[in-house]
Amino acid sequence: MAILTAHQPLYLPWAGLFHKIAQADAFVFFDSVQFEYHEFGNRNRIMTGQGPLMLTVPVERKGHLEKPICEIGIADPRFATKHVRTLRMAYGKAPYFALYMDELEEILCRGHRLIADLNIELTVWLMQKLGCVRPWQRASKMGIAGKGSDLVLDMCVKAGASTYIFGAHGRDYADVDVFRAEGIEPRFQMFTPPVYRQVHRRGFVPGLSVIDLLFNRGPDSLAIIKAQNPA
Repeated sequence: MAILTAHQPLYLPWAGLFHKIAQADAFVFFDSVQFEYHEFGNRNRIMTGQGPLMLTVPVERKGHLEKPICEIGIADPRFATKHVRTLRMAYGKAPYFALYMDELEEILCRGHRLIADLNIELTVWLMQKLGCVRPWQRASKMGIAGKGSDLVLDMCVKAGASTYIFGAHGRDYADVDVFRAEGIEPRFQMFTPPVYRQVHRRGFVPGLSVIDLLFNRGPDSLAIIKAQNPA
């Protein structure tokens, strides 16, 4: 029996996702639910000399209301060239930029057809670089069913989980009693974005993609997340 957590595949996720992964024994990419536009499934913020900037991957919208995340296509692969150029301009002087950028560029420019495939590869790579590698699987391959709390519960049962870590918003929908009746203990993440020195000295900006932390603090990144967010 294991501690499990899950989340929709995100583009260059923020530190909070990896804080949650680091507390778990296994991770599921929740790619079987509907894609949420105007959220972080295809975009995230970085820091530039002019302030925060949103990087957005264009995705297909035709028929999106009937498609799960795992079927949402990337509309224009040329986004990768633009994002790489922007990242190089924004972080070229960051202390650990050279340690990570070439590998990140290779993933971004690999020509993924689906946004979930890109996001999953990026997230697994970030897990490796942060030092929180966990066994993972895709919800779309698990044959899970239900909605809301029932969907999460079915995933936990199929994964053999004894504990499930919800995000903070899980309190809004999780049926705690039903989970416990199934022998699964629900936990709810408490997370405060870590504060650290950023290359652009404009006052600290929280909640950016975790690559901002990596480029600025390198191998110490996960320790910084944990130190400011004791389990």
